[in-house]
Amino acid sequence: MPKVEITIPEHLEMQIAQMVERGEFVNREEAIEDLLSTGIKAYKTSGPMDEDETGTGGTGLEDDGMMGHDDEYVF
Repeated sequence: MPKVEITIPEHLEMQIAQMVERGEFVNREEAIEDLLSTGIKAYKTSGPMDEDETGTGGTGLEDDGMMGHDDEYVF
């Protein structure tokens, strides 16, 4: 499985740690993998419209801060 290094805000790290402590996940790695997978599924369900509908010709990621713009997350 590929490894990815990310930097997240302190409040998110604390929330993940609390979920692990409560037994919602076995460990941090499982929590992050599951939460990321859930987020991607939600994004696909309610994500950006097709190119024809937006008229931008892009994926919409640039406008949503997913490329490092206006976002605290580093991928």
